Amino acid sequence: MSHVISKDGTRIYYEKKGTGPAIVLVSSAAADHNDGSRLAELLSEHFTVYNYDRRGRGDSMDTDPYAVEREIEDLEALIHEAGGSAYVFGSSSGAVLALDAASSLGSGKVSKLFLYEPPFIIDDSRAPVPPEYVQHLNTLMAGNQRSEAVEYYMTAALGIPGEYIEFMKADPSWKAMEGLAHTLAYDGMIMGNTQSGQPLPTDRWEVNAPVMVMTGENSGALFHNAASALAALLPQCEHRMLPGQDHSAVVMAPEVLAPEIVDFLQPSAGHISR
Repeated sequence: MSHVISKDGTRIYYEKKGTGPAIVLVSSAAADHNDGSRLAELLSEHFTVYNYDRRGRGDSMDTDPYAVEREIEDLEALIHEAGGSAYVFGSSSGAVLALDAASSLGSGKVSKLFLYEPPFIIDDSRAPVPPEYVQHLNTLMAGNQRSEAVEYYMTAALGIPGEYIEFMKADPSWKAMEGLAHTLAYDGMIMGNTQSGQPLPTDRWEVNAPVMVMTGENSGALFHNAASALAALLPQCEHRMLPGQDHSAVVMAPEVLAPEIVDFLQPSAGHISR
């Protein structure tokens, strides 16, 4: 993997594939660049894809104290490496980071933005995330309680019923998430108060670039409601549905998602191989 050096000196590692306009892929919580590897491969038929490990994940380094602004600077360093302007794709909480970056950096650097299921909780479609969520994650990590932190993320943030957790712990992916547990609070800070059951803030984002926010047809109401609210808030934002898919589409159905990304970013590019 190659790397860039962010503004605070942190090394951020990435894989680069393909040719054409640049696109940077921003992963979700409890994920690194491996989760988007197949999507990156498909998109590389039309784009130069920068698929990176967010700070504290995979090969990328970390620097205390964490701040959302540092992650925006990481993205800015990658965009600079890509030539100064790029498309940005983000999924789940990574979509919110991508949105924050587009607002901070401007359309000169983020030329178009594709967001898959930002997990805003803006109504009573599900219980809000507890206000002490980030603080409790940090407390668990201070005691090196990695499995407990993942379990808290699963139940409090994702809303997975507790009775499923023991079955999930038997899957090898649980250990992988334990390795990323220290970054779960980062995504909690990115989400801020947007999972409180209250309407989206009207003063957080100023995005002048075209935005696509997409939700899976089979996903819960919270994702569809969140996407509709965001589309109403941003001046150049469209909301589309991904037929037959849910929140796992980036990993489980990249062959379905990739053509939608190509169609929005490069409408005249044609189809990609499946």
